[in-house]
Amino acid sequence: MTLLQHLSQPVNLTQKASLIDQQWSPRVVAEMNDYQFKVVRIEGEFIWHSHPETDEAFLVLEGTLRIDLPDGPVYVAAGELYVVPRGVEHRTAAEGEAKLMMIEPRGILNTGHAGGERTTMNDQWI
Repeated sequence: MTLLQHLSQPVNLTQKASLIDQQWSPRVVAEMNDYQFKVVRIEGEFIWHSHPETDEAFLVLEGTLRIDLPDGPVYVAAGELYVVPRGVEHRTAAEGEAKLMMIEPRGILNTGHAGGERTTMNDQWI
């Protein structure tokens, strides 16, 4: 499929997220300038981390996302958006599966500078 053919169809975010076989494995579904739109399935708790170089946006497609922050948790329901400011330590979590879209600059690792076994490769499209 050529890039032009790929762009001629709208992206169904929920359908794309359902194609991901592993939780905590973000996949790119679109790009705009230097930003990537990624979908991911999550359940349980991620690791504490931050992104000193950028903000990170989370749009919940299904389920409820909990974002643990230094001052306490924020709950984000389906259809809601939350932006974690650059440099703020956070941990994402979900009781039961949640499907999300994340918006962040190309090249940002899902674990920030924390690294570890939960780090996934960048630029994996679905």
